[in-house]
Amino acid sequence: MRLSHAGASDVGRKRPHNEDAFLLLPEEQLWCVADGMGGHASGEVAARIAVEEMAEFFSLTGRDDEATWPYKLDPARGPAENRLLTGVKLANLRIHERAQLDPRLHGMGTTVVAASFLRDDRAVLIAHVGDSRAYLVRQGAIQQLTEDHSLLNDYRKTRALSPEEIEAFPHKNVIVRALGMKPQVEIDLRREALVPGDVVLLCSDGLSGMVPDARIAEIVRAAHGDLRHAAGALVDAANAAGGGDNVTCVLVQALD
Repeated sequence: MRLSHAGASDVGRKRPHNEDAFLLLPEEQLWCVADGMGGHASGEVAARIAVEEMAEFFSLTGRDDEATWPYKLDPARGPAENRLLTGVKLANLRIHERAQLDPRLHGMGTTVVAASFLRDDRAVLIAHVGDSRAYLVRQGAIQQLTEDHSLLNDYRKTRALSPEEIEAFPHKNVIVRALGMKPQVEIDLRREALVPGDVVLLCSDGLSGMVPDARIAEIVRAAHGDLRHAAGALVDAANAAGGGDNVTCVLVQALD
């Protein structure tokens, strides 16, 4: 499966610095977005650790089949699934350890959404923690592949909320799961079959919270496969809608 990719990130119009990070690692067919949180720029540290640890683990295990993994394999899952889950678990542990060592970083955390494309199969594995999202854009239609780990989403699952109630929800940005909060973390994992032309979009809530899904699909569709243009246009759309948060997106297209 041949892939093309692009990524973009911007501080937005209201934040003093960018606490998002993204990873493009085509040699290991891995792409990630992380959205950090915590005061005094510690969110930026957490997001950076997340993508760096993911890159290091995938690079190491890609080069050395005998490399020792820091976690036992889950026998119910295949090698690719275990590899992705282990990378996220390791990133979580490193963020937690760093926060315990440095009082200035206490309480830092980050979301993560990662896409690992399978070399021997036309499919992608999506792992995520938090409210950064993965979407599939197929023939112009968009489908959200992840479920937000957020207080708002928990409320929506237990009661019917009107659009007005959702808009006025006082804790809209509170997430209930993140990397770095505890030594262990629960990770959602999904496998999605792909067809040629599919675009997988990873993004922080600076995009998904500012630009409706239908508009995201329209921008990707209008780019006609120019993913760099699509990434820039998505960032521009989020800023045009107010730029209330850092905005980051990564797009990967299955070419054949």
